[in-house]
Amino acid sequence: MSKKNIIESKILKGEQIDRMLAYWSFRDYSIVFTNGCFDILHKGHLDFLARASDLGDVLVVGLNTDRSISAIKGRGRPMLDQKSRTLLLASLSFVTAVILFDQETPVELIRQVRPDILVKGSDYKLEEIVGREIVTEMGGKVFTLDIVKGYSTSSIIQGLR
Repeated sequence: MSKKNIIESKILKGEQIDRMLAYWSFRDYSIVFTNGCFDILHKGHLDFLARASDLGDVLVVGLNTDRSISAIKGRGRPMLDQKSRTLLLASLSFVTAVILFDQETPVELIRQVRPDILVKGSDYKLEEIVGREIVTEMGGKVFTLDIVKGYSTSSIIQGLR
C-alpha cells in the first residue's frame, strides 16, 4: 500500500467508522476523541494532538466540514478546504482516524464513537465541552490540555492580512 493510500485509509466515513470502532473495541483499545476545525494546521495543533494521542491507544479527530465552519466562523472560513484538512490531519502519525461531521457540534459523532476520553484545549472550561455528559455517563473521562501560547489560526490569518 502506498503512503498516500495509508493516509487516505485513516479518513473514515459511513460503515468504515462502525467497522473500526468494533475492531478497536475487540482489541480493548482506549479511544481518545477530540474535534475542531483545524483550518490552518500549526504548531499549537500539532502539540495538542500529539499530547492527546498519549492519553490512549487510538486518537480519533472529528473534523468540521467546510459548511459547518462557515456556519460557525462566518464568511471567508475555512481557509483550507475539508479535503486538504482531512489529508493533513490523517498524515500525522499520532492521528489514528479522521471523521468529518457536518453539524455545528460533534455531539452525534461523540455518541457514535463512544470515546473513553474526550479532550479539548484549555481554552475550554470542562463544563463547556460538548459531549462531556455523554462521555462521563459511559464511565469515560474528559480532559483539557494546555495550549501553546501565541499560536492560533485566527492570529495567523490576521498576520497574513
